[in-house]
Amino acid sequence: MPMRLHVFPPSPNAIEVLAAAHLLELPFETVRVDLFKGEQKGRAFTALNPNQKMPVLEDDGFVLWESNAILQYLATKRPERGLWPTDPRRQADVARWQFWQTAHWGPTCATYVFERVVKRLMALGPPNDAEVTRIMPEFQRYAGVLNGRLRDRPWVAGDALTVADVSLAAWMVYADEAGYPLDAYPEIARWYAALAALPGWQRALPSETPERSER
Repeated sequence: MPMRLHVFPPSPNAIEVLAAAHLLELPFETVRVDLFKGEQKGRAFTALNPNQKMPVLEDDGFVLWESNAILQYLATKRPERGLWPTDPRRQADVARWQFWQTAHWGPTCATYVFERVVKRLMALGPPNDAEVTRIMPEFQRYAGVLNGRLRDRPWVAGDALTVADVSLAAWMVYADEAGYPLDAYPEIARWYAALAALPGWQRALPSETPERSER
């Protein structure tokens, strides 16, 4: 029985696990959990993840939540692909950037995405420009860190693509739509363009937004 990935594809956290599975060419089934309809609060899903959040992986009786943990687990299934290194120091480096994504990059980008994308899709009113202005210095600080990291290397952890890139890049999917202020950070644009060109990444992107699917 193939793995199951319980996801809501418009979400960056869903995109990253789908991208990893496609990049690794793993067989899996997708189970859609519509967050806009509150399906994550249902009894069956809550039994899988008491936090009532997606994504969730099921693999032959093993249930795993937290997107970065799922990425690492998926990558161990195709060690020859190198998305999760075998060297302990390289593993620590990759994990460091995944933790950084969880603590800093993701939450900062999420403010832009919520105000300028999610609110529109859910008819929650206009963007709160004051909130976007408030978060901008923080975004610029972290974008500067990432841009500097990428200045002398093609990927975040060096010469090879890893799950650290997948974790961080999932938030770049909405960079244009959410209006990230990225003009001063060319290395981020170069890095994301290289990842976005990969067929496995393209297969993970939502083909339509919830707004379009209802028309």
